[in-house]
Amino acid sequence: FDDLSWQIPSRVFARPLALEPGRPMTADTLLLELEAARYRADPAALSPGTYARNGDRFVIGRRAFVGLDGRHVAQRLSLELQGGRIARLADSANGQALQHAEIDPARIATLYGLQQEERRLVQLEQLPALLVTGLQAVEDRDFKHHHGIDVSAILRAGWANLVAGRVVQGGSTLTQQLVKNLFLDRGQSFVRKANEALIALLIELRYDKRSILEAYVNEIFLGQQGGQAVHGFAAASEFYFGREVDELSSADIALLVGLVQGPSYYDPRRSPQRALARRNLVLHQFFETGLIDAKTLARASAQALGVSARGALPRNRFPAFLELVRQQLQRDFAGHELDAAGLTIHTTLSPSAQLQAETAMQGALGSLGKRDAEVESAVVVTAVPSGEVQALIGSRHADAQGFNRALDARRPIGSLVKPFVYLVALAQPQRYSLASRIDDAPVDLPQRDGSRWVPKNDDGDVHGEVLLIDALKNSWNLATVQLGLRLGVDKVRGLLESFNLGRDINPNPSLLLGAVDLSPFDVAQLYQYFAADGHAVPLRAVRGVVDANGRTLSRYGVQAGTGDYVAASRLVTWAMQQVVESGTARSIGAAGLGGLHAAGKTGTSDTQRDSWFAGFSGNQLGVVWVGRDDNKPTGLYGSTGALKVWIDLFRRLPAEPLAPPGDGLS
Repeated sequence: FDDLSWQIPSRVFARPLALEPGRPMTADTLLLELEAARYRADPAALSPGTYARNGDRFVIGRRAFVGLDGRHVAQRLSLELQGGRIARLADSANGQALQHAEIDPARIATLYGLQQEERRLVQLEQLPALLVTGLQAVEDRDFKHHHGIDVSAILRAGWANLVAGRVVQGGSTLTQQLVKNLFLDRGQSFVRKANEALIALLIELRYDKRSILEAYVNEIFLGQQGGQAVHGFAAASEFYFGREVDELSSADIALLVGLVQGPSYYDPRRSPQRALARRNLVLHQFFETGLIDAKTLARASAQALGVSARGALPRNRFPAFLELVRQQLQRDFAGHELDAAGLTIHTTLSPSAQLQAETAMQGALGSLGKRDAEVESAVVVTAVPSGEVQALIGSRHADAQGFNRALDARRPIGSLVKPFVYLVALAQPQRYSLASRIDDAPVDLPQRDGSRWVPKNDDGDVHGEVLLIDALKNSWNLATVQLGLRLGVDKVRGLLESFNLGRDINPNPSLLLGAVDLSPFDVAQLYQYFAADGHAVPLRAVRGVVDANGRTLSRYGVQAGTGDYVAASRLVTWAMQQVVESGTARSIGAAGLGGLHAAGKTGTSDTQRDSWFAGFSGNQLGVVWVGRDDNKPTGLYGSTGALKVWIDLFRRLPAEPLAPPGDGLS
């Protein structure tokens, strides 16, 4: 018993939802966040974990929770939305205006160890008093006074078993039940019962009642979801009701206590009538022992079971994002530590951004008329300027396990490389500006295999001497190659390698037109540089890790690199705003998003195998890839494939306009 060491799954949470006056927020986004965090609609919203809506006005019963910044008490919040923003935020109890509040984060995944046990350790004080006293009233009324066995209960059970000629009734105390769960098999032989009683006596001699009861409420088996066994009342509360244990009603508590006698037999989903009868019997026992009054008994007995339609333990809903979390934690934690040490992992995921990205991908690809077997896609959304990954989709079927295209599909990025060619040039202001001229002239270069590299413009034309701004805005290949050759391919290659992508960068001139294989996540890392105003900010999916005792093990803050080319990056950003305003991405404005003043770049690989778009607003960056796993042509350009997904996504996101770049444009 001293060495009792439960295998506790680690829990993975999204980021908490920050609420501030003036913050972009729509009703749809807020509802997605509340539903992801298992908040229930309730006209009064008096209880934690509930909300009420009246048009654009919300009242939210915020739960108490512990975040990386400390404990947040339960609080009733009121907020009003206006014009796509939070117009007012207040404490509903006293009407006092608030400048900041947070909603507890959604649990997005559970990492199980080999035992596949769902369990959440709690202390007795964290449980409702009715659950603690009611459990004893129903299962072991003499718990506080016996020494591990209840002789009168054993005699009653013994007589019944003698009459039947076999074990048909138990007289087990809570201590004996705990022994059975921890140390013995589930058989009903007389030898096993004798061992159970002996071990119970030894435990009672050594441990106090509180320790025994606390072990019981965390160990007792109360249900099964697929391969996961549900142990303890805290996990059972989430499994059956989708709520924290301190949010349960008297009827809910009675149902859970009733399950102790037989979680399978009284399963409320498979045998609701049997479970209802058992719950109401337990409620009567609560009443008979003075734990509830007649009014509560009548009200609770009349309630429906109220269990969720299916097990409410969060499945790993976002597998692609979870893979990124694992990758970023591998340098600090071994695999078994992540899966079974009871860690709380605080991530950067925005549930609303993730769900909106999934919807946008499905809608946009569906509108293209491409069958599932033909086209795949990946999406990465990050926060600007922090580099926090808010959403990551690795497949057209976002919740599918398997190949994660966002992280592992390395494909030629095409014209997405061009802003970095121009960045190298504009970092030399004594030689180049956006008004400098470059010759959009034919290129014919020998290659190592003896063939010739003869790139063309997409429109098939040669435009002669053009401004750098026009060459980038219109994505003219020949001008870009001429500029890159003048700068030196090694300079462009060196810049890309400075982002530490862990990829081999093509040393040949074809690099200047995107002949480099990168993943959508790699591209997001590159474009975060422009979105973060010329600072290299590593993308991160994890904010911090807390152990089972509440001790913070690791924090992962923003790590902004030095801005060596800030002025040049601002020039490139402004040029990419012209790409959106009147260049290859001008359909953004036609779609009604011109007010974002977004910056971005389309990309298409040879023979239209890969369709790319990377673009950012004032607060979010989105990278989209569309292509086929067999690397066959899709018939899509960046502007006709990936850009459509991006447009649909940024219609949904609470995006801020991108301000004109500051110093550097002169």
